[in-house]
Amino acid sequence: MIRQSYIFTSESVSEGHPDKVADRISDTVVDAYLSADPYARVACETLVTTNRIVLAGEVRGPDGLIETLEDKVRAAVRDIGYAQEGFHWQHADFACHLHPQSADIAMGVDASGNKDEGAGDQGIMFGYATNETPEMMPAALQYSHNILKTLAAARHSGERSELEPDAKSQVTLRYEGGRPAHVEQIVLSTQHKPGLSPADIHDLVRPYILSVFPEGLVTDATVWHVNPTGKFEIGGPDGDAGLTGRKIIVDTYGGAAPHGGGAFSGKDPTKVDRSAAYVCRYLAKNVVAAGLADRCTLQISYAIGVSKPLSFYVDLHDTGKVDPAKLESLLPELVGGCTPRAIREHLGLNRPIYARTAAYGHFGRAPDADGGFSWEKTDLTEALARAF
Repeated sequence: MIRQSYIFTSESVSEGHPDKVADRISDTVVDAYLSADPYARVACETLVTTNRIVLAGEVRGPDGLIETLEDKVRAAVRDIGYAQEGFHWQHADFACHLHPQSADIAMGVDASGNKDEGAGDQGIMFGYATNETPEMMPAALQYSHNILKTLAAARHSGERSELEPDAKSQVTLRYEGGRPAHVEQIVLSTQHKPGLSPADIHDLVRPYILSVFPEGLVTDATVWHVNPTGKFEIGGPDGDAGLTGRKIIVDTYGGAAPHGGGAFSGKDPTKVDRSAAYVCRYLAKNVVAAGLADRCTLQISYAIGVSKPLSFYVDLHDTGKVDPAKLESLLPELVGGCTPRAIREHLGLNRPIYARTAAYGHFGRAPDADGGFSWEKTDLTEALARAF
């Protein structure tokens, strides 16, 4: 029996959060390689700290591409908005320690003879969808993302020049009857220019925050915490080191669904940590969009070098209108058996579409005309409706 009355919290972090700066840089490297060769291989980790950017990892792609990365990385940091004394897009030290991919890994992943392309690693991946928001995402996480996206847009436009890039949000919702009833607590910590008090920041951000919630969800009883430490002038990589892959719950479902543990950013789509998590979201979203359940969680598993999934599991959380066992048989076949190659080809993943995913979640986004966020399409709903 699903609980009908409870309180749940999720958080998000902005594009200027140190870990998200690292994710953006790692995905900028992925895009650079896929732009040059759609079948390039990338596993890039990034460290950012006070005026320092360090890349490490393994790549396989055109010769000479590594030498072009510094300009692309600096442009990404500039786009985020960092031109601070402690972290400046132009003056930060840059070090690149990328090296060729292991031949042992390549042998297991590459297709050869009668062997199909294998998974880039072992692991379990999850996908989730719920009809509690139009984006089919958990509400607390979606509102947390929307708060930061709205404030970032105001900062980038110059409308709110008092704000700096680093920020975190958190939303606590009370659920009644299994649906969001009202906002219990709102937390926002945002880096700002010198001379502003928490009260100043509260007055500045309040209308932007209110604009992201449906009418009536925020009430007089909602408790606000805006810059609760009192001052947030030193931020970004100057205030705290950032690493790729440390915000995987922010990237996915805000704790409302399981996570396999693998990060997405910095990985090309042969890595099932990324591509299989995307296809699981795609299939779960189509199940909910087709009206077959109010909530859906999928799990898929792989062994390194093996193309066929080891398992495929569906949980409809007692909200389903169909037998989940039948979905377990049908859904993988809608994407060619969910082999790594079939996933990449069905979703068109061998494209430079990843830097845009690095902040505000990989899911709950509108599909782009150039193929970005293709896993958010609901083009399987008719096939699912016919099948049931």
